[in-house]
Amino acid sequence: MAFDEMSGDGGGVRESYRGLARWLADAPEGLLQARSRQAELFFRRMGITFAVYGDAESSERLIPFDVVPRIIGAAEWAGLEAGLVQRVRAINLFLADVYGAQECLKAGIVPAELILTNPHYVPEMQGRRPPRGVWVHIAGVDLVRTGEDGFYVLEDNCRTPSGVSYMLENREMMMRLFPDLFADYPVRPVETYADMLLSSLRASAPEAAGADPTIVVLTPGPFNSAYYEHSFLADKLGVDLVEGRDLFVDDGKVFMRTTQGRQQVDVVYRRIDDDFLDPLTFRPYSTLGVPGLMTAYQAGTVTLANAVGTGVADDKAVYTYMPEIIRFFTGEEPILKNVPTWRCREPEALKEVLSKLDQLVVKEVGGSGGYGMLVGPAATRAEIEAFRKKLINDPDDFIAQPTLDLSTAPTLDKGELHGRHVDLRPFVLSDPNGVRVAPGGLTRVALKPGSLVVNSSQGGGTKDTWVLDV
Repeated sequence: MAFDEMSGDGGGVRESYRGLARWLADAPEGLLQARSRQAELFFRRMGITFAVYGDAESSERLIPFDVVPRIIGAAEWAGLEAGLVQRVRAINLFLADVYGAQECLKAGIVPAELILTNPHYVPEMQGRRPPRGVWVHIAGVDLVRTGEDGFYVLEDNCRTPSGVSYMLENREMMMRLFPDLFADYPVRPVETYADMLLSSLRASAPEAAGADPTIVVLTPGPFNSAYYEHSFLADKLGVDLVEGRDLFVDDGKVFMRTTQGRQQVDVVYRRIDDDFLDPLTFRPYSTLGVPGLMTAYQAGTVTLANAVGTGVADDKAVYTYMPEIIRFFTGEEPILKNVPTWRCREPEALKEVLSKLDQLVVKEVGGSGGYGMLVGPAATRAEIEAFRKKLINDPDDFIAQPTLDLSTAPTLDKGELHGRHVDLRPFVLSDPNGVRVAPGGLTRVALKPGSLVVNSSQGGGTKDTWVLDV
């Protein structure tokens, strides 16, 4: 039986949830359903949508929102925060080394071929240092809990992590729907995230930019699945939302076209993958990026957040070496544990994985969003055999993990509360002044009974995440 966030292992309500339990006991019948309908109406009116590629029914849909919050106590959060800061600090040091002296490769901490042949390794960044030396300005670290003993890191998102807009909108919605509940709970605010992010981006600007750098959010455009988030963040930050055609490079600097003429841009918070950033350096047919952007970036006249080449750090095969990476670069034991993982590129590991495919979760090392994976216990015999062939033909492209019994949290379903599996994506910001974690994160919930897939693209929903002050 899965660990429950509210009742633990069944021995009673956990301390952080006691206030909520009392409130739920006193709530009038039908209140949660009524508030849930209100939330859906509000979200629909505000246009908070998520595009699902390949969906025959609709190109965009609402992400289901559950009105019962997920609550994390102050002491528990302190341990999580320390582990997240340690991990992201190590990731930044690792990337600086991979594109620098490569001491970790020489020492055998990570196999050199795993990095140098990685599709996310960018040779153009070798020997380069991003402005102010920060590689991962914004990280989303996916965490899961399997019991009272704490959280495990499921994966690191170091390229263009998404979901923070839903974290912020969920909090605003809960404060609107349940002001009385907030009055009884010392919940740490997440509304400060935009100020935290703006401060980090300003601190990461090239030194020549001065005290008031010009910052933009670069989006692929309205057809991107996360376009709502791009426009939301630009609005919250008070900066311009731009597409590639709005920018140009002249004399090694990036400029934005405005009605008052051109304006130099110092920081680009980019939501475009590396391959599409600059058609002169990467994919020549890309119309999403800015010709010459890499020339300006390599000259140090503009900061890209996140830096080019950070995808090496969120590759799922590299993930398996994160404990060793943390030890090597910090001299510390990892505070947060990895999920036990088989590297299918290793013959003995592959043999073991093939012998129990029906028990494991198998993932593509470069996959994301819940695509390209096998959940053995929920798969058909045909699906398992098809994956077996993939593994045999290309084992380097896969890792495997045990099917974790993810913790559950009380979730509203047809007017009743039921335990549904959840994960957590906290957002971690880095700049030259250090590493900070927004208090909370995005809790994703698998809405189907028994399902372990929480991804929004696979039908999952979200919850507000409360971190308590005491």
